[in-house]
Amino acid sequence: MASPAGEARGFVAAANPRTPADAVRVIFLGPPGAGKGTQAARLASHLALPKIGTGEMLRTAIARNTPLGQQVHPFMETGNLVPDHLLLALVRERIAEPDCDRGFVLDGFPRTLTQARGLEEMSGDPRAWVVFDFEVPRAELMLRLSGRRWCPSCQATFHLLNDPPKKPDLCDLCGTTLVQREDDHESVVALRLQQYDERTFPLIEYYRTRARMVPIDGHRPMDVVFKELLEAVEVRA
Repeated sequence: MASPAGEARGFVAAANPRTPADAVRVIFLGPPGAGKGTQAARLASHLALPKIGTGEMLRTAIARNTPLGQQVHPFMETGNLVPDHLLLALVRERIAEPDCDRGFVLDGFPRTLTQARGLEEMSGDPRAWVVFDFEVPRAELMLRLSGRRWCPSCQATFHLLNDPPKKPDLCDLCGTTLVQREDDHESVVALRLQQYDERTFPLIEYYRTRARMVPIDGHRPMDVVFKELLEAVEVRA
């Protein structure tokens, strides 16, 4: 009987990523709600590179009911972290696409040592990579995450305090009733943060000696944070 890891490898057997040694590769680490997704998108746009976010890819796979989506849906629904072999399969397939030839920006991946080692097997020695480690106070993370609302029709996102919809509970873009995703409920958020602490601390130590690790205070104005990111990758705005 094939193992889950074997099944995942078979699912993406045709993908054979080959990232050039001089490609720009950036990793954004940080707990849920730290703001790394927003900054990763901004940096990727500035560098004209694809932003690869596993959360978005997982939700797309679930919405399309793909074989991988069917496997990860129970984990996403309960707020548990998706197993390494499934995420590795997803990322391997993505970075094999032509738009990643010049490099890519990873948002929230890898999250474990197993994922980090799997990523190295796909794309090579990480010593030239830039790894941003976002740090935000826990109370602020809880507020950021539990206040998020999402439109199930057009995928738009809002925040009850920081970016509320014009009409309560309705999407500004399409008028659909907004929902709170299961993984944004306070009890689930607390579990996600605990799991992040337990699984990702060893990863931070791992990259500290293997890549260009840059700690980032994410509890500051967005433009201040972005300027620091640009300086770290030696690109001027």
